[in-house]
Parts: sequence; C-alpha cells; structure tokens
Amino acid sequence: MKVFVTGASGWIGSASVDELLAAGHEVTGLARSDASAAALEQKGAQVLRGDLDDLDGLRRGAEAAEGVVHLANKHDWVHPGVSDRAERAAVETLLGVLDGSDRPFVLASGLAMLAQGRPGTEEDASPAVGPESPRGGTENLALDHVEHGVRSIAARFAPTVHGTGDHGFIALIVAAARRRGVSGYVGDGSNAWAAVHRSDAARLVRLGLEQAPAGARLHAAAETAVRTRDIAEAIGQAFDLPVVAVDPDDAEDHFGFIGRFFALDMSATSDRTREMLGWNPTGPTLLEDIVAGAYAHAGAGA
Repeated sequence: MKVFVTGASGWIGSASVDELLAAGHEVTGLARSDASAAALEQKGAQVLRGDLDDLDGLRRGAEAAEGVVHLANKHDWVHPGVSDRAERAAVETLLGVLDGSDRPFVLASGLAMLAQGRPGTEEDASPAVGPESPRGGTENLALDHVEHGVRSIAARFAPTVHGTGDHGFIALIVAAARRRGVSGYVGDGSNAWAAVHRSDAARLVRLGLEQAPAGARLHAAAETAVRTRDIAEAIGQAFDLPVVAVDPDDAEDHFGFIGRFFALDMSATSDRTREMLGWNPTGPTLLEDIVAGAYAHAGAGA
C-alpha cells in the first residue's frame, strides 16, 4: 500500500514509518526540515516537504496515497488553540481528499477524559466535539466521515508512549524531579495513566491501517493503569531522589504545565483492540523503562 504519513519524523511517526516499511508498504513522509527529509530517505521512504500548515502539500500527499496516517500535531501547550486550529484545518483537508474513496485514514487521538471513575474503553466516544475543543474535535470529525466513504480509524495513544529517548510527558516529569531534587506525585498518587511502549504503538498503527474497520477506535494502551505514585517512585529509584507528595494546588508550580496532566486519571483498557487486531504488546513496561535508564537524557542539564 502507498501510505502518506504526517509526523513521519516524530516520536511515534518515525517508529511507525519503520514498521510500515518493514511490512512492505511504500511510505511517503511529510518532512519540515532537511534533517527530517534525510532521515526518511535513508530509511527508504519518499519525502514530501511541508508542514501541518501547508494544506496544499497535505492535499497532494493524500491524493497520491492509498492510505493516510495522520500523526502530526503542533503540541503548542502554551497556546493550545494554535494547535487545535491547525489540527482541524489539516484533518478537514485530508478528509476532503479521501471522501468517497474507501481509503483508510488512521488519525492520532488520545485517551484523556474518556471516562470518570473507571478506565476508558473503545466504546467511549471522545468528549471533544467541534473545532474549539481539544485537537479541534478531529476524532469525531474523522469518524463522522465514515458516512462519506472514508475508512476512518481513531488511534488513541496512551498519555505516555515511552522508550529510550522519549521527550514526551514522562521526560518532563523526570526533568522536574531533577530540577527540584525530589520526585513528586500529586495528592495521594492514586490516579493512574495508561502506558504503551513506542514499538507497540507503531505496530498498532500498522495493524490499524491494514485491518481495522471503518469507525474503529483503537487503544494503544499496553498497561491499563500505572499509578502516578509508582511512576514517581521509579523516577526516584532511577535518579536516587527522595519521593514526595505535591499538593494539587501546587502541582503546576512544581512540575510546570505537565502538572495539570499528572494530576489526572488517564487510564484505559485495550481489550477490544487486542481482540480485533491480534495486537499483543511485547515491549517493556513504563516502570521498567524508567528504572533501566530510558530517561537519563531528560533534564540532564538541570
């Protein structure tokens, strides 16, 4: 299959490109920089130069493809509206090309806020509806286009897609711990996060593209619920730091913006995804990665 991948040089995207190429797919990756383009070419992928704001480029990439994997996002945590508007415009553009084609469209989404008081499941609809909502409401937008002849598939990634070299949420929490000299958790630390290793997330992307039916919600969650206190204790063990509780009112001051998320419960199951795709995660757990030194780079200059 000829596959167009946005975010092809990102954390999940680069692993997904490797997975797709290894399975025999022809990949064209969107690349903003010379370095990203060179890395993709070295792997054997084709390159389309551009970024998420280049709607004409996105249109060309989708027109030439038999399937699209959309993993790019601006991730502007200071100005989330900027990210949300760009995401909405990009997805509208891609869907405009794919409508009526029955081609697969795998869209990156998240597991946050799916359910209250229990782990989220694939049956839970995303609460983000409309262009002003998180991620521009693009999961619901894409799934609505199933009625327009698009094989839309929502790939909901755990809040931590972990592994050596990760610069995501866990890296920010590690950096805060090294900066503060203590490894903190919020409140009593009983809230929990789903987690998945990068290699398992990439395999889910490929399987979803190849096999998932239109309208599927896939959960990239190898672990349902890793308590945030256990995360803090693993960081403390890895960096020889004391572990402390942080008052919820002080979370953002202590951790930075990531404190808002570290205080949330973002747990989720993946039973239906595993059954649908035969997806069986094999990577190390989040705590194993932390203790083994996968985050030694995070906050190293603190």
